[in-house]
Amino acid sequence: MKKADVYFTDMRVKPGGRNLQQKLALLLKRAGMDTIDFKDRFAAIKIHFGEAGNLSFLRPNFARTVSDEIKKLGGRPFLTDCNTLYVGSRKHALEHIETAYLNGFTPYSTGCHVIIGDGLKGTDDIAVPVPNGELVREAKIGRAIMDADIFISLTHFKGHEMTGFGGAIKNIGMGCGSRAGKMEQHCDGKPTVDRTLCIGSRACARICAHGAPTFSEGKAEIDHAKCVGCGRCIGVCPKDAIQPSWGQQEGLLDRKMAEYALAVVHGRPHFHISLVMDVSPFCDCHPENDAPIVPDIGMFASFDPVALDQACADAVNSRAPNPDSLLAEHGSHHHDHFRDVSPSTNWELQLEHSVKIGLGTRSYELVTV
Repeated sequence: MKKADVYFTDMRVKPGGRNLQQKLALLLKRAGMDTIDFKDRFAAIKIHFGEAGNLSFLRPNFARTVSDEIKKLGGRPFLTDCNTLYVGSRKHALEHIETAYLNGFTPYSTGCHVIIGDGLKGTDDIAVPVPNGELVREAKIGRAIMDADIFISLTHFKGHEMTGFGGAIKNIGMGCGSRAGKMEQHCDGKPTVDRTLCIGSRACARICAHGAPTFSEGKAEIDHAKCVGCGRCIGVCPKDAIQPSWGQQEGLLDRKMAEYALAVVHGRPHFHISLVMDVSPFCDCHPENDAPIVPDIGMFASFDPVALDQACADAVNSRAPNPDSLLAEHGSHHHDHFRDVSPSTNWELQLEHSVKIGLGTRSYELVTV
């Protein structure tokens, strides 16, 4: 497969020059988004609205730029995401929309409406065949997302405690899965507790929507019969006592996520944008965010989500750690920032499987705008 073009612009702005929104608009044009026929067609812009209390999610201004460019091309854009598995502020559509509005994603600020992809309770999905799927025959995708004629991903590229990083593939694959779809992707990656590290804080019990953490002698255990493998407990444990139990299942989540992403984009026009800024160590699903692990880098765009993720990962790994960050605290042991932050992860698995099933290529040509 030939190299994919990935377009890039940095975050530098000169007085009197283009501002960041104008730079993003120019990036979209140079990357070829305007070659898509948007005329009178519905365009789903998949974005993460951020959990209440988290401040590292993308600013609504960037969504406004993408929405405006689509409307200039005659399209009918809407912002979308699907409901979550875990306890939080986005577990059903009413709370989800309220959180989106709280974080600034209103129709007045973004120029388009918010539609929760899998409906009120996360059950409005459609079974979508996975071409070349090895683990998933039919992905359970939010119906509104599949009803759209065109799919656009707008991703905040950051770290992730279970997949190494959260990029375009995760934004698409995990983000577009309904509640049942998220359970299918997560169900085999269930964590365990190192009881020698556990201090009985019960943070895991407070975050779990399914009652999986139990306690004996003040120490936590995870009931795998109840656990859905969402990984929220891993992120909140103050002593890193909870870790994924990969065993024979290492990388299963990454591979299923790639297959879900392929189901979403296959057979219709799609385009992908990733902003590598406020690179928090963990997902925007957390009700808080830690300091960025590296300085802001820039904005990337491509028709190939795999090449896009590879380019963003390479860019992050090329930067020195922020001194006051979790990455600097953990130190450099793996020569890979994402594994240094979350040592049990292997982000390359999602890219390798994506190439295998035909989602895209890891080979790219970086074109600076």
